[in-house]
Amino acid sequence: MGRKAAVTSGITAEERDDADVDGPDIEAPAVADAAAKPAKPKRASRKTTPSHETLTKLGIERLISLVLTEASHNPNFKKVVTAAVAALQGPDAVAALIDRRLTALERASGYIDWMKQRAFALDLDAMLTTVVGELAALAPDAALDRLVRFLGGAGDVLGRAEDSSGRIHGVYERAADAAAALIVDLDDANATAMAVRLVTRLETDGYGLIEGLMHGLIPRLPEAALVPLDDALAQATPPAPASGTKERDWLTEAERSRLMRLRQSIADRTGDVDAFIALETGRAPEPPDHVQIAERLLAAGRAREALQWIRRPQKRGTTIVTREQLLTGRFDTSVPERVKIALEVRIHDALGDSKAAQDLRWRTFENSLDRDMLRAYLAKLPDFEDDEALQRAFAIAEAHPDPYGALAFFTHWPDPARAARIVERYRGTWDGWRYEVLAPAAEALEDREPLAATELYRILVDNILDHAYSGAYGHAARYLAALDDLADAIAPGAISPDPDLYRNDLRRRHGRKAAFWSQVRA
Repeated sequence: MGRKAAVTSGITAEERDDADVDGPDIEAPAVADAAAKPAKPKRASRKTTPSHETLTKLGIERLISLVLTEASHNPNFKKVVTAAVAALQGPDAVAALIDRRLTALERASGYIDWMKQRAFALDLDAMLTTVVGELAALAPDAALDRLVRFLGGAGDVLGRAEDSSGRIHGVYERAADAAAALIVDLDDANATAMAVRLVTRLETDGYGLIEGLMHGLIPRLPEAALVPLDDALAQATPPAPASGTKERDWLTEAERSRLMRLRQSIADRTGDVDAFIALETGRAPEPPDHVQIAERLLAAGRAREALQWIRRPQKRGTTIVTREQLLTGRFDTSVPERVKIALEVRIHDALGDSKAAQDLRWRTFENSLDRDMLRAYLAKLPDFEDDEALQRAFAIAEAHPDPYGALAFFTHWPDPARAARIVERYRGTWDGWRYEVLAPAAEALEDREPLAATELYRILVDNILDHAYSGAYGHAARYLAALDDLADAIAPGAISPDPDLYRNDLRRRHGRKAAFWSQVRA
């Protein structure tokens, strides 16, 4: 600086100049230096976010200009604006706009490919906005009529659309929610009439939208609507197939089943367990679900009847699987049995038969290594007996004939030392396709059992690369990174080949899998 800073408090400009020329240099405190710097001007508060306040200040002419400009570029926005203008003329004008669009939808037959699906979904959404935002405010009954008509045409529209993104289906789901909200606001007579009217739409409800609407509606309908709705559903239900019929009519059976499920929802709403049981046992040719029956009997305080039902042999009916199960080929067939046993335990507890409940818990653990059953068993034991029982349980798990079940048990209990012993005991026999067991075990063993974790991660990496499972290359790269981190925790010679040799061998065998190596940490 050209001049030394001086303490300025209490001196004039001339004195400051004299001090600068004749006096000693005086260092100013930091606070004075900061004060000498010009203050940064505060940014003016600007409210640019569109809001009621900011848009009001634009003025009506400017807003009209903006709306017209956007409407000229955005067809869906133009439809919303047109509906708002029509609302000024009354509900009939808005309904006429909606009816023209619904008629066009019902007459259309062209395929909607993936390039058109977004624009098509936006168009449907604009129409739905008109129904809910404009017509419903003016004439709820008219809006409800249009929503039901819209939902009734979902099968045709979705049948000619490529809707892998679910955008179009999502619009119909929102329409169903809007319809339910309007129905429950009706008086009892009109709500009843609308609920009964929906039954006639079920026959063409190929995507389950009306059915889903009704399941969501039944718990919210007025009591007066339940009997007429049940009668309408009963009349619409196809008769059971004649005994001895060899060929099954799957479509008729599906229609019969879903109508009876709706009637069961009504029975649940009214608390009529016997009506639910009658419907469940009458679902032929599908066998009755004993668990569903026993669950309701238990909830109704009829535990002894529930026990009788839960102990009846259960015939297997149609099995429903998820898309993920189809892709992976993995089906957990033990789920229904686990649910059945858990319910039977609850029934024994409700009857006060603690011994039967404990015996069933222990047998279930012995057979399946069910952790929840073991925890429940231990929690019911008297003080100081749970430790001995836990040690017996660990011995059973270690000797269990299913190594994957044993490894999963000790992984999630957790007991890393015993899990590591399982890994070592079955070395050379693990199947890398059982990643749902091996991957969590490897991750859980990283800190305390690095050798066992390394063994499992190598099995997983080798399986993915040996089978060129490109969809899992990202997982393989992550497992390889974990192996690199584990290398320092393993004593030299503890595992063969050593980490460097293992990676070199991977390069030799799979060096041309560029899609994998591009994801590997250097």
